[in-house]
Amino acid sequence: MKPVVGLFVGGRSARMGGHPKGLLASLDTGEALAVRIARIAASLPADLALVGDAKAYRAHLPDVPAVADEPAGIGPLGGLAGLLAAYPDRTVIALACDMPFVTAEHLVALLAAHPAAPCVCARAADGTRWEPFFSRWNATPALPTVRAVIDGGGRSLQRAVDAMGARELTLDAMALADWDTPDDVRRCRTP
Repeated sequence: MKPVVGLFVGGRSARMGGHPKGLLASLDTGEALAVRIARIAASLPADLALVGDAKAYRAHLPDVPAVADEPAGIGPLGGLAGLLAAYPDRTVIALACDMPFVTAEHLVALLAAHPAAPCVCARAADGTRWEPFFSRWNATPALPTVRAVIDGGGRSLQRAVDAMGARELTLDAMALADWDTPDDVRRCRTP
């Protein structure tokens, strides 16, 4: 069964002035970042789902299913729980919509790393924090663990990754870069 790339699009993008980050133009093709990821997911092959409030993305990705947060209002952890519940027997990838340097090769590496592990996650360059928006989850064991974190008052994806006993994937720091602010985008576009 094909894996599912869950593209997290539900944030408010407050630091980006409210502009949906997944609709920013990619550096390599000029297409919206979310459209670029959709094309990459199709090349794997993998299914794609938009996680969170996907209204802003409908014109660009009209046929991609949207998955609501479960529960709503707790941030990305609710999105992860919704994604795992929507695809209970599948391998899912949690991926932020604002990562302009992710390639098919990076996703293939994530799918291949530690094949028996219930969760694989990249680490930040300094090695202290997980990068949960570049992670792979086996939904069957992960969903009860994520729900237990939520039921215990947790709201952090970091906490869920730790609770799963995630295995580490080492990637070039550039692959994990994201665009949170207009300055992040300018830095990448300026030679």
